[in-house]
Formats: sequence, C-alpha cells, structure tokens
Amino acid sequence: MASLPLGNNTNLDDTQFYNRIEEISFISDNLEVTKKGSTPTILLTGVRGVGKTALMKKLKKDFQDEYAVVYMDLAGMDKFKKDDKLTRFCFMKLFYESLIKACRQSNITTIDIQILKYFKTRNFKLDRWESVDKIPIPILKTEEDYAKFTTFVMDLPQQIYDDCKNHISGILIFIDEFQLLKQLDENVNEFLWYIRSVIQSQKYIGYIFSGSMSVKDDLIGDIAGQRGAFGGRILNYEIKTFSFETTKNYLAEKADYLKFTDDGFERFYKCTNGNPYYINNFARLLPPNEELNEEKIISEFEKTLPYLVVHLTNEWYKLTKQEQRIISSLVEKPLKRIEIANKMGVTSGAIGASLKSLQNKILIELDKDGFKIYDSIFKAWLKKEYREKGDYPY
Repeated sequence: MASLPLGNNTNLDDTQFYNRIEEISFISDNLEVTKKGSTPTILLTGVRGVGKTALMKKLKKDFQDEYAVVYMDLAGMDKFKKDDKLTRFCFMKLFYESLIKACRQSNITTIDIQILKYFKTRNFKLDRWESVDKIPIPILKTEEDYAKFTTFVMDLPQQIYDDCKNHISGILIFIDEFQLLKQLDENVNEFLWYIRSVIQSQKYIGYIFSGSMSVKDDLIGDIAGQRGAFGGRILNYEIKTFSFETTKNYLAEKADYLKFTDDGFERFYKCTNGNPYYINNFARLLPPNEELNEEKIISEFEKTLPYLVVHLTNEWYKLTKQEQRIISSLVEKPLKRIEIANKMGVTSGAIGASLKSLQNKILIELDKDGFKIYDSIFKAWLKKEYREKGDYPY
C-alpha cells in the first residue's frame, strides 16, 4: 500500500511518480531554450487532480541544480489580503516572497535585494522632529508604493540573473493555481497584459503557468487565445488523465494486491475517469487480495464516495444557499441560464454572480449544452445523498 500516494500528495518521490515521460520530455525541451537567452512561456491546463502540481514539482527538482527555480502557489495570496480583497498587490507580494525563497535555495545572497527593495518601493515623508541633546532629528514616515513595488518585483528576475549568470543558466518561474487570478478584485485581463509586457522584454527567464481549468474556461482565452494577452506567444499544453491501459499498468505495478476481474477493472476505470487523484484514493480504499468484480467495485464506490470527494464536499458546505441550489439543479442534466432561473423561481439576472462564482471555483462549467457540474464523481455523491436522504445536503 505504501507505494500508492495519497491523491492530494504533490511531493512525489521517484518511486511514486509514474508515467508522464512524454510530458516531461516535451516541457523540459521547451524550458531548456532558456539558457540560450529565450523566454519560453508555457500554460499547463488539465482537470483538478490530474497531477499538474506534482509534475511541476518534479520539473523543479530536475532543473534546480542548473537554474534558480521559483515555485509560486497562488493560493498563498490569501495571506496578503486586506479587507478580504484579493488584489494585484497580493500577487506581487507572493511573487517577491517566492523569488527570495528560490534565491536562498540556490545559495544566492538576498540581503542586498531586501535592502534595495525597502528603499526603492516605499514613499518617505517627514513625520515629525525629535530632539536629541538639543539636536533636531527628523523622523520619517514610510509607506509601500504599489507602483514602485510592482516595478521592482517584476524586474527582479532579470536583475537576479544578470547578477548571477556565472553560476546559473537562467531563472525558471513556475506559477501554480493560476486560475485563482479570476478572484482578483479588479480587471484580470488588464493585469495579464501587464505581465506579458514585462515578460516579453526579459531574457534567460522561463515561465510555466498552471491551473485547474476546463478547456472551455474563459481565462484560457484571455491568456492564450488569438486576442489574449499571450496569444501566439505561449504554448498551451493540456495534461491528460491516464488512459485505460496506463491505469491498468500503473495499478499492476504499484498495487498488485488488488485482484480485479476484467469487468471489475472496467468499472474501476469508469468510476475514476482515469484521474490520478481518484485512482490513488479509490485504490487505497479497496480491500486487498479479494476478487474485485464489477458488482464489488460498484458497492465499494458507493461506500467510499464521501471520502473520495471530501475536498469538494468541503467546498460545498462553504457555498451560499443559492449556489448550492444552482448545483443541485444541474444534477440530472445540463441547463441553460434561463432554465436554471426558472427551476429556482428567480430571474436570470439574480443568479449571474453565483454562476460566475461557481465557475471560478471549478464546480460548474459552461458548454454548448448549458451549465453542467464539472466533476462527475461530485455529481455521483450528490445523487447518493438525495437517494438516501430524500434531499440534497443543504
């Protein structure tokens, strides 16, 4: 059992990391051009749980002996919130913190950077005069200036490389959970264009943006579409779920104590959709050395559903009542916006903010058939709750 990682474990050792040979080779080849003065920019997309973060951390380990590698998880922006608002300043503060951490990991001295940052990113003004031995001493008051701070931080990767190019081949910046930019309390598209304007002037700096986004997500268009901020300048690469054969080989190697029949494995694959998060978590909960036929897998799946979707049920209980009602209205089939509103007995305009919020949280998505629940296993849990309790868990 120890060879199967927990589904939410993103720091995998070499014995736990499986497959992705083609993906690693392709992304690595593109990042290697950084040492030649280029600025490769890659967008990794894929469903939640497919292993994007684990892949990025694997790449970080592979490159960190030759490059300074920055890993920045945008979930960390929350600690810089003011008045419960997520702003560009939160992004920049996290970026600066992540750059300093990467420098220390690469044995690059940062004290001069930190001193320079203090003086170049603040406004100074006279607060009052103090008298010491009858000598008047000015006491200054300082405050951070967003514009100065932003310019300093965005220019910092190039400055670090220029100062340290004798012992690093370049700087690689991995920005994870990129979809969280949609929660900024300001114009996201404008911010993306600003980031692009800085990146295009840099050399020996490589970027990977990664996020759990539907291929239909508007943010992908804002980043990589023809009219998007990085249109024509960014490589969009989707990390796919495991195929049927890959899943079969993976479990045969890592969990040979699971005794699937042919129909049992087919049902297992259908239950997990080839998503590594669900494959690992469901497989860890199955009884070892027992025959796992289709009927047994269906039974075990029903029993373990609450554990498989605990990350989503935690989200569910944080939703507003209206958001919960929107999701429950989509359990049976996708619906257009007006159909959802009619089903809830409200106007179409009354649910606009909730629909956008649920899309940002990757709980629903919009396609040609209308809005639908993004994760089929989450939908299975809702159906189970309704079937057993006669209502959804509001």
